[in-house]
Order: sequence, then C-alpha cells, then structure tokens
Amino acid sequence: MPRIPNFRYVVAAMLLLATMINYADRLAIAVVAPSLRAEFHMTEQDYGYVVFWFMCAYAIMYAGSGPLCDRLGTRKGFAVFITAWSIAAMGHALAVGKWSLSFWRFLLGLGEPGNWPAAAKAVAEWFPVEQRALGIGLFNAGSSLGSALAPPVVAFLTLRYGWRAAFLAIGALGFVWLILWLFLYQPPHLSRFITEGEWNFLNGRVRPPEEAVPVRAPKGEWLRVLRMRECYSLVIARFFADPVVYFVIFWLPEYLQKERGFDLAMVGKYAWVPFIFGDIGYVTGGWVSGFLIRRGWKWIRARSLVLVLGAAVMPVAIIAPRLPEAWMAIAVICIVTLGHALWISNLLTLPTDMFPATHVGTASGLSGMGGAIGGMLANLGTGYVVQHYSYTPVFLMAGLMHPLAFALVYGLLLRRWMRLAEQDSR
Repeated sequence: MPRIPNFRYVVAAMLLLATMINYADRLAIAVVAPSLRAEFHMTEQDYGYVVFWFMCAYAIMYAGSGPLCDRLGTRKGFAVFITAWSIAAMGHALAVGKWSLSFWRFLLGLGEPGNWPAAAKAVAEWFPVEQRALGIGLFNAGSSLGSALAPPVVAFLTLRYGWRAAFLAIGALGFVWLILWLFLYQPPHLSRFITEGEWNFLNGRVRPPEEAVPVRAPKGEWLRVLRMRECYSLVIARFFADPVVYFVIFWLPEYLQKERGFDLAMVGKYAWVPFIFGDIGYVTGGWVSGFLIRRGWKWIRARSLVLVLGAAVMPVAIIAPRLPEAWMAIAVICIVTLGHALWISNLLTLPTDMFPATHVGTASGLSGMGGAIGGMLANLGTGYVVQHYSYTPVFLMAGLMHPLAFALVYGLLLRRWMRLAEQDSR
C-alpha cells in the first residue's frame, strides 16, 4: 500500500467533504422553502415549526452523539452518522405535507450532529496542539462550502428536475463519501497510509494509541462531564452564539426572496456568497491561533484572542435590514459569517485542548447540544417575529449574541484557564 506524505491533511480533507455534505443536506430546504410553502400551503410560522423539529432532534442527538462516538471510535461512529443522515436527506423526496416534511427533518436532525464530535476526535488523533485549531478550521470550512454550493446546485436541480430530485441527489453524496472513509481512515498507529516521517512527527504529540481506540465509559459519565466547568461553559456559549449561523442557514434565502425581491434563480446566484467568507474565517481563525502558539503564546490566550476578534465584528448584523440595497445587506451578512467562523473555529477546538481523548466526543457533543437548543428556540421565535413583525428584531438579536457569549465564556472559563497557564509558566 503506497504511503501518502502529510496524510493528516488527507484526513482533514475527508472531514471537510463530510461537513460540506452535512450542510448541503440541511440547507437544501432553505433554498426550496418558497416552493414547499406554496405546494404544502405553509406560512412562515409553519416553516419555523419544520425547522424546529430538525433542531429538536439535533439537540437531542448532539448530546448522545458525543458519547456514542467515544464508544464506537472515530471510524465507526462517523460511518453510522453519515449513513443515517444521508437516508433522511433522501427521504425528504417522499414528503407530501408539512408533517411528513417535519418527520424527515427530525430524522435528519438525529443523524447530522455526529459529524462534529467525530470530526473533533479525528483532529485530536491526527493533529498536534499547535495545528489543532487549523485542523478544526479546515473541516469546519466544509460547512461554509456546503452552504455556498447548496443554493446554486439545489436551485439548478429544482428548476430542471424538481425539488424532490434535488433532495435525492444531495443525499446520495453521503454514500459516496462513506466508501472513501471506510477505505482511508484509521488513527495514526493503525493507518496503512502514514509515512514513517509523519509518524515520527506525530508520535507523542497527538493522542497516544491507547486513548485513540474505543473505550466503554462508565455509566452516567456524560453527566460528570456536563457538570465540569469546562463543559457547561461551552454549552452556554454555544446556546447564545450558534442560533446566529442557524438563522443565516435556514432563513437567508427566505429573507432575500421576501424582503429583497429575489426569485429562486437569483437566490441560487447570490445566496452562496456569504458562506465563502465563512470559509475564509474558518481557515484564518485556525491558522492565526496556531501561528500565535508557534510564536510562544499560551494556547488559551491564542484561542481567546481569535474568539474576541470574531465576536467583535458581529454587531454589524444590526444594520442589515436598514440598508437600501440588497448587495449591501449581503455584504453585511458576509461579515457576520466571517466573524462567526473566526469564533467557532477556536471554540470548537477548546474541547480537544481541555479534555482527554476519551471525553472529547462527549464534551463536543454536549456543547453542540447547547447550540442546537438555542437554535431550536430561536427558529421558533424567528418564524413568529417574521410573520407578525419583520426581520429587524431578528438581525438586532443576531448582532448581540456573540459578544454576550464571549463575556459569559470569558468570565466562567477562559479567565480561570489563563490564571492556571500563568501559574504553570512561573
């Protein structure tokens, strides 16, 4: 079997592709929402309920996906989840009304959360600490790439073949990825593709082999992890901040069509642009904190700096609905996706820094559950506010959530770890 230099970046590319598929599957409904609402006679609030059921399942399974990945291991865990969400994505083609549509959204929400704890475990297994945020940023760039590709691809398929064919085609991509994953992925000590030089580089700098294999955690272990300050602080931070990106994912096409006069072809042409800035933010956020660590910064200070930079730009969202031209509003949303990507690329890295390998998936899953619960509640509120008032209050809240989340996570967690880092350096 030929050895592949720097195989960890092949792993990162696989994780990026999985995350692309994950986001394309979830965003497809936003692109075709006006068609679905017309065919199924749904209001904006009805659409909010459909999204709610996705987020409800997402929150439930985010909590369970982390421990399941820790138990099954990265390779098997990822395979289980991408199989489940791909079946659910294709099942949308069978929907005949808002309740059957909600059923398939619920199943999709059960499958998709496993992407993140499984990917975080893979990064912990293959990337040393100074490259870990870059690894997290690289695979998270897939969320923006998937979100960027979904509008033009889904719009094209819908206009040419109908929205049911669009769901079938996007969902089927997961099974192509699954074949590649099962062929390529193992932790470094089991990999057939790692070179001797890369193994010498990684040995002792990543999770050791005995931590990389699946283990059976004690019963109720997830409750012990949740009670840890490191975990519940991240849960709270994501509860407030994650709904902002869910709003962009699920409501941007609706906003452009209702408030800016776009048709489906125009949505396909322009709605992908903000997500490219998300890609830039994911990679840049991971690279910057890694660069600072290589320059001698403590990892906690490097992560915190990028977190505060990301949070600082988010209040620009407040002015989006007041701008006279659609391109101006899209430009503001580009800044929003950039800021969130800077933020989340480092926030998602913290569980890999703060927890042992046997708890990385659990901590990542529980923190994601917090974000999903926040997104679930926010989408219910968004549907009501948009139907009865306007998008202005929603953009106002979107602009304030990241600064609030940073203030909370700094007070609860980051300041404490900075003090510990200072004591260790003396």
